[in-house]
Parts: sequence; structure tokens; C-alpha cells
Amino acid sequence: MGKKSQKTTSKTVYGNTTTTNPYVTATTNNNGTVANFQPGTAFEAIYNNVNRDMGNLLEEYLNPTLNSVTNRAKLNTFNDALAGSTRQNLENNIINPLSNRNMLRSSQAADLYKNLSNQNNASLDSYISSLLSESQDNTARMMSNLLTMYMQGLGALNDVQNQSLQTSSGNATRTNTTKTSSDTLSDLSRLVSVLSETFRK
Repeated sequence: MGKKSQKTTSKTVYGNTTTTNPYVTATTNNNGTVANFQPGTAFEAIYNNVNRDMGNLLEEYLNPTLNSVTNRAKLNTFNDALAGSTRQNLENNIINPLSNRNMLRSSQAADLYKNLSNQNNASLDSYISSLLSESQDNTARMMSNLLTMYMQGLGALNDVQNQSLQTSSGNATRTNTTKTSSDTLSDLSRLVSVLSETFRK
């Protein structure tokens, strides 16, 4: 009457594995694999920098400005050089020789300085346009380089993670558990049910 059944379950336990290289560490156990960049490495710095600053770089690319530290420094240097060289040329080559010969009135000198100022402003405007365009190109190159290095870092992270998982899988232990159960109780339940139906009749 009673039948016996067997049920076999299999369980795999992964070996604890730590895989490292100079840039990445990955640890695998039965709960999964966790991989991280080694602290203080270039990949960690790039990863953190891109995640933190890419939004600002994108804004700088879309809307280049003279307010960046680099652009302000370049503009100040250009402005100083422009003012110094043009004023010196004007004084040495025109104003001083004419003044020494008493051939220059003050109104003429004022006109010459005004012309100088206009030329400087035109040169400055042209330089600013060129500087903003160059700044946008530089920002685009910087973003491209950072993203390339960022993806290389993620590739290294993925490779070490896979190595750790494969090593751990190779070291895994598998256990089979067999349980035997009897159907005697269910057979008795059916018999009681049949007898109950019989006595009701």
C-alpha cells in the first residue's frame, strides 16, 4: 500500500576567490562577485572624475565661456601683450619721432591713441572669438579622451570580475541531498475517506 519516493536536490557552493591586478580587485563567494578599482590608481581617479565632472564639461562644451581659469589666463596674457606691444610701437615709431621734430599736435596724438584703442578692441574681439572656438574644441577632445579611458577602466573591471567568477566556479563544491518520503499517510487518508463514504450510505 505505502510507496516510497525519493527527491534529490543539488547545491553548489562557490569557493571564496580574490583576483587582483594593479588596477582592480574582485572578490567572489556564494553571494556573488564584487569588483572595485584599486584605491589611488589612475582608473579610480578617471572613474570618479568622469562621474563627478562630466556634466560640467558638457555644459562648458555647449556654452563655452571666458570665465574658465584657462581662458581667463589666456585672455589676460593676450590683452597685456597686445596693449604693451602696440603702445610701444606707436610711441617709438610715430609719436616720439614726430614730437622730437615738433611736428605733432596733442590733438593728433589723441587721435592716434584713439585709433590704437580701436585696433586693440578689434584684435581683442577677434581673439575672444577664436579663444571660445578653441576652448570648445579642447573641451570636446578632453571629454573624448576621458570617456575612452573611462571605458578602458570598466573593461578592466569586467575582465577581472569574470576571472574571479571563473576561478570561483572552478573551485566550487557540489553536494547532492536525497530525501526519502513515504506515501503511507496519504494512502491511509484515502482509505478513511472511502470508508466514511461507505458508512454514510
